[in-house]
Amino acid sequence: MTTIPRNFVLLEELESGEKSTGDGTISYGLESSDDILLSSWIGTIIGPQNTPFDNRFYSLKLYCDKDYPNKPPTVKFTTKINIGCVNQQNGVVDPKNLPILSNWTSKNRIQNILSELRREMSSSSNKKLIQPPEGAGF
Repeated sequence: MTTIPRNFVLLEELESGEKSTGDGTISYGLESSDDILLSSWIGTIIGPQNTPFDNRFYSLKLYCDKDYPNKPPTVKFTTKINIGCVNQQNGVVDPKNLPILSNWTSKNRIQNILSELRREMSSSSNKKLIQPPEGAGF
């Protein structure tokens, strides 16, 4: 089996993020344009309609270390959110509580993580949780 080099995968993801494919409810890109290691990413999720997250903007930071894509990135919300997979003290997404991270494969991508988090917002258990004021941060 051929392994695609880390930077090739991340450059492909950067191109995909810049093209903004999809329905516009998620976006992502490098945190800094001079990040030559392609490690520090930012993402945005627009909350799903008809949920407590409706039309709210949620910001995240993702860090892809040297083992990405063989290991998942660390994911942290910078906008305060109350869902089951997010540590309420620091905004870090617990990999054990988000299926895409706990069952990670090297074919998964940043876009998949953001989409999965958006789906989590629509889950019946998370729709019942009281949300912090809009604009609050970790």
